[in-house]
Amino acid sequence: MPDYNDDLRLAHVLADSVERITMARFRAADLRVDAKPDLTPVTDADTDAEELIRTQLKRARSRDAVLGEEGGETGGGSRKWIIDPIDGTKNYVRGVPVWATLIALYDNNEPAIGLVAAPALGRRWWAALGTGAWTGRSLSSAQRLGVSGVRAVGDASLSYSSLGGWRKAGRFDQFVTLADRCWRTRAYGDFWSYMLLADGGVDIACEPELAVYDMAALVPIVTEAGGRFTSLDGQPGPWGNNALATNGHLHDAVLESLQASAEAESAPQESVSRT
Repeated sequence: MPDYNDDLRLAHVLADSVERITMARFRAADLRVDAKPDLTPVTDADTDAEELIRTQLKRARSRDAVLGEEGGETGGGSRKWIIDPIDGTKNYVRGVPVWATLIALYDNNEPAIGLVAAPALGRRWWAALGTGAWTGRSLSSAQRLGVSGVRAVGDASLSYSSLGGWRKAGRFDQFVTLADRCWRTRAYGDFWSYMLLADGGVDIACEPELAVYDMAALVPIVTEAGGRFTSLDGQPGPWGNNALATNGHLHDAVLESLQASAEAESAPQESVSRT
């Protein structure tokens, strides 16, 4: 198995550097906020943070490709760094501390490392292939993560981002059917849902529409913590444009529930004659 420890240490260095930018601009009175073509917000902190990561990767890993939310994809090769400088930009803009920098490395499209740094929460999570998932402020001071042992959907805690996203994606009824089966639902949202899952506080996390850079860093952390991460249709990893993460025990049951809901919605209704 390849050793990605040096890459993981580099990811921590990148997160330390970015933190100085993002925290300095968080709740700044002169924070500049623009709208991207898809009408989602982007701040000067987003663009400055991604530019810094790209500059440092160009020096430290010049042969690797980079895919970022703000700058697209550059470079080539089998190794690709996938970054989201600020996941939860809407929270960042409003002064809500639930936002994070996401840094991932994929090798031949397989997850190698993932790091999620949420400095306003004072939390960081990370994982490397085959070494487990961890949380703490540094590599030298960390606690191992592990998913829950919940085995029934009726006993599960489910987290999501918004109801509007499910309605927009045409999966609202499917989601509500699943939520009604669960013991508890909360909208922790964004990266936070998946880190709570990796730490055993949430059992199911799902979203109907996501980009690769929203998910890439989450996948190795969830899977190294013992969980499972796929699309809503069961495609492994961050490649399916949406996400379902569970503690593993619940995954097949949740996929089956969502599929059954979809089939019920698309099935023709029988006509009933009345005399």
